[in-house]
Amino acid sequence: MECDDYQRAALRTARDKDAPDEFMHLVLGLVGEAGEIAEKVKKLVRDKNSDLAQLDRDDMAAELGDVLWYAAVLANFLDLSLNDVAQRNVDKLADRQRRAVLGGSGDNR
Repeated sequence: MECDDYQRAALRTARDKDAPDEFMHLVLGLVGEAGEIAEKVKKLVRDKNSDLAQLDRDDMAAELGDVLWYAAVLANFLDLSLNDVAQRNVDKLADRQRRAVLGGSGDNR
């Protein structure tokens, strides 16, 4: 599936862009779903000695899907194509790799 195809499919289940506080709803939803992934990993560390063999990959796939949904709908809210967002990210990382600055910190390295 292409990113833009996914984005169009995700939008079928999204609220209208003009819904009250829709931007805040989408941003908070995105970080909330990412937080759910972090919570599951925290419990893996706490309860299962960080044993990745015990990670519920189906559960993680579901949570990653929720993150993807929010990212796709948020991109649309900002009038961005998910294909373009993905391509820009790949280009940015390739440029950093070419310049040997993948490690480190900062957006503009």
